[in-house]
Amino acid sequence: MRALRILLILAVVLGGALVGIDRLAASYVESEAAGWTKASGVRSESIEVDVKGFLFLTQAAAERFDEVDVRATGIQAQAGDRKIRVGELDVVLRDVTVTGDWTGARAGTAAGTALISYADLTAASEREATVAYGGNGKVKVTGSVQILGRTLTRTVLSTVTAVNGDTIRFRADEVPGEGIPGVEELVRARTDFERPLHVLAGMKVEKVEPRPEGLVVTVSGKDVSLAG
Repeated sequence: MRALRILLILAVVLGGALVGIDRLAASYVESEAAGWTKASGVRSESIEVDVKGFLFLTQAAAERFDEVDVRATGIQAQAGDRKIRVGELDVVLRDVTVTGDWTGARAGTAAGTALISYADLTAASEREATVAYGGNGKVKVTGSVQILGRTLTRTVLSTVTAVNGDTIRFRADEVPGEGIPGVEELVRARTDFERPLHVLAGMKVEKVEPRPEGLVVTVSGKDVSLAG
């Protein structure tokens, strides 16, 4: 972290240029923090990091930051034995302490939201089911089953819940059986499912909320480690 040490020395020598040097140091550490996030297993199309606070150099010298905001897009997350794309992830890290020789960091707390589109949920489904917004906080799941030599396609409204802090569960509120024995069980075998979701190590799934733009997943964590 030689570059940051040089900036700290310059800040002392050039007191009049403190604001500019402070912002320069912040930009440098934001770049380093983006690297921490990538090294933590977050594979994404882009990562933006914003280190909050002023004077920033004081925080850098203490190797501790009050708040670090992370925004990642196009994340390839693990959902059980399949991959799932997370369109957006916005996380606020607080009480962030540098670890190692600036090779990583640890956040006292973390809180944020992830957005998963219905197209990406459908792509990650192993049940050959189609997922869409159903209105009023519900999702619409469509699946097909084979009964007596013919294909029966049914669409159900489902409730989505968070389970055990790492899983999202889809369960149909009601399945029309049409008086055919075993139809409900067959349809549920297609439309009811669970998806383990690991967006960022050390964070838990608190709740999920279906919205027109996709499934909004609220995540939080304590003592969250980034890279080294």
